[in-house]
Amino acid sequence: MDWRHQSACRDEDPELFFPVGNTGPAITQIEEAKKVCMRCSVKDQCLAWALESGQDAGVWGGLSEDERRAMKRRAARNRARMAELNRHEEN
Repeated sequence: MDWRHQSACRDEDPELFFPVGNTGPAITQIEEAKKVCMRCSVKDQCLAWALESGQDAGVWGGLSEDERRAMKRRAARNRARMAELNRHEEN
């Protein structure tokens, strides 16, 4: 995880990236965390690490918990579609 030493969030309060909930004040907190991510040079590495290591909580790589869950669902649907297409091509 060498990229963390280069992250824009390294000097921020970690609590900023872990809001409680996703409504009301948490929405503002999520947006503030994302602003830090948007100026980060290692945002992509951060997001990849969060997805690979199963980080379910917090803002990582500029995406909220809900956004990462949606990304995982889309990826799973795409994999299922590709598998189905491959099965049809084999027959």
